Amino acid sequence: MTATIRPAEKRDVPALAELIEEIERFYGATDTDIQPIEERRLQVEEALFGAPPMAYALLVEDEAGDIVGLAAYSYLWPAAGSSHSLFLKELYVRGTLRRQGIGARLMGELRSLAAARPGCSRVEWMADRDNPGAPAFYEALGFTESDGKIVYRVDSGTA
Repeated sequence: MTATIRPAEKRDVPALAELIEEIERFYGATDTDIQPIEERRLQVEEALFGAPPMAYALLVEDEAGDIVGLAAYSYLWPAAGSSHSLFLKELYVRGTLRRQGIGARLMGELRSLAAARPGCSRVEWMADRDNPGAPAFYEALGFTESDGKIVYRVDSGTA
């Protein structure tokens, strides 16, 4: 399969809102957990195309022009010293297209983006422990787990 990796554009908002539902279901969300489509569309548009944008996304587009994967990321400061890092929040490729090198290509694109951005010292991300495929994927690419961090999370009260 031929896949194109490109930055998200405003015209992609409806397809991204649909893909986010697929991602949520992948992580176990049910119908009652899924936001209404219009709410998702508005949030995707605000996150990626607001002023300023909160995040960025690389999209995977298949031969038919369908969006079949994404890498959503933002920049965090500080990282090492006064540098910043590219933080990968979500890496997703549709199940039928996995194991075809698309995820590895996305990771390569992210590394290139980080290397090309002055002051960006690294790429960072997290993986769910209950998704054994994720650590296996990253280890196959030669990445190792970083020790020393504990992730905490609290709802903002607005969700």
